[in-house]
Amino acid sequence: MDTIIILDFGSQYTQLIARKVRELNTYCEIHPFNKVPALDENVKGVIFSGSPYSCNAADAPVPQMEGIKGRLPLLAVCYGAQYLAKWGGGKVQQSATREYGRANLQYIDHSNPLLKGISEGSQVWMSHGDTIEQIPEGYHCICSTANVKYAGYQIEGEPTYAIQFHPEVHHSVDGQTLLHNFVVDICGCAQNWTPASFIESTVAELRTKLGNDKVILGLSGGVDSSVAAVLLNKAIGHNLHCIFVDNGLLRKNEFEDVLASYRDMGLNVKGVDAKQRFYEVLAGVTDPEKKRKGIGRTFIDVFDEEARQITDAKWLAQGTIYPDVIESTSVKGPSATIKSHHNVGGLPDYMKLKLVEPLRLLFKDEVRRVGRQLGMKEELIGRHPFPGPGLAIRILSDVTPEKVRILQEVDHIFVQGLRQAGLYDKVWQAGCMLLPVQSVGVMGDERTYENVVALRAVESVDGMTADWSHLPYDFMAQVSNDIINKVKGVNRVVYDISSKPPATIEWE
Repeated sequence: MDTIIILDFGSQYTQLIARKVRELNTYCEIHPFNKVPALDENVKGVIFSGSPYSCNAADAPVPQMEGIKGRLPLLAVCYGAQYLAKWGGGKVQQSATREYGRANLQYIDHSNPLLKGISEGSQVWMSHGDTIEQIPEGYHCICSTANVKYAGYQIEGEPTYAIQFHPEVHHSVDGQTLLHNFVVDICGCAQNWTPASFIESTVAELRTKLGNDKVILGLSGGVDSSVAAVLLNKAIGHNLHCIFVDNGLLRKNEFEDVLASYRDMGLNVKGVDAKQRFYEVLAGVTDPEKKRKGIGRTFIDVFDEEARQITDAKWLAQGTIYPDVIESTSVKGPSATIKSHHNVGGLPDYMKLKLVEPLRLLFKDEVRRVGRQLGMKEELIGRHPFPGPGLAIRILSDVTPEKVRILQEVDHIFVQGLRQAGLYDKVWQAGCMLLPVQSVGVMGDERTYENVVALRAVESVDGMTADWSHLPYDFMAQVSNDIINKVKGVNRVVYDISSKPPATIEWE
């Protein structure tokens, strides 16, 4: 498979570069700048990402140049462009004013292959504190803006290109054209990374890897584990043993509905009712991280007990996807733990199972495209993400069966309302939070002192960043009215208009 390697210097946009390259039906991988993989014959080009660092800083990231520059096509973006300029003897200085936001290309070298099909005036997105004041000898300018003379350059005699703007951001209107020029024309990638080709190669690989071994997969009802299950089922059939655990923290009727849909798909699946065990573990626990860890430990215990009943099982399958893998490897050592949520790492050593992760190369939208190619039902493929700890982290206090009941009813009204109004597919994720707050209200002629719930709906591409959904006022009014009238124990509904970052999608 033709491959583009993206070296990450810590930019917030690095994943977006990868997503845009994948949209060109070209496989790519992100690696920390200081952990360059083997550059075999499949690697057709390299991209240096931006960075929050200055190339003049004492602790500036220093990329490995050997085996890349001059040998493979290289596209250096923002920090990468500044580093290459300084490395070659040019001059990079802090800008008098921070160059952030929209700009327009006023000069373009139309003979340069990187800029084919891009016209003067094309809008680009700048985001840097330093700027290139002078390029080294042997470098020539290929584009400029009103304020940035060296918006792009090429090193003479080699396929090394650099730009100080971000083509991966949608504000750069011809950014995808530039990336196509680099990936397809300059690097010569074949554009054969498609859902169909992924399924064919992955199924073949799974058959070779697993043989006649038994594999256990913990289903969650979500898109990732469901697509992983269908892929594995296609490869090894009934040697796949799926376990779907009811932790008492699922949505209303979810356990029964999803279990039925899995069986309709021909999966070998067992449902396990473990609600009471999870409630006992969560009793009196209010700290979000303790909730998550308690749920995780209990799931492992339940899963282990069920797995032991499957004789000679050798593999654990997980629905790990590429953002999980990327986030577990930071540029400057381990990332700060905001909350425990990644699949990466698997189950404890005592389970003695080897790990298989058929989706670990895919972004969420790619997982959905693979699911559609596999013929899976759209209601499952288009399902909103749902957190592993379930409603426990949407109850901002200790968890009780009664609080779960209240939140299930509220959530059901909200999510079904989105479906009925034709808004469900316009929202990335929606849910409700039960707040540790009571407020005064009036129902009939009586004073009430009951619970407050917060509705949350966000729009996103992959969940890494998200903005709150601007749902219609009349819809919100109807949902609020239905919740207050139909759910005993709730007398106030509020709407969360925080974006991620700085807020997270889930409240805990």
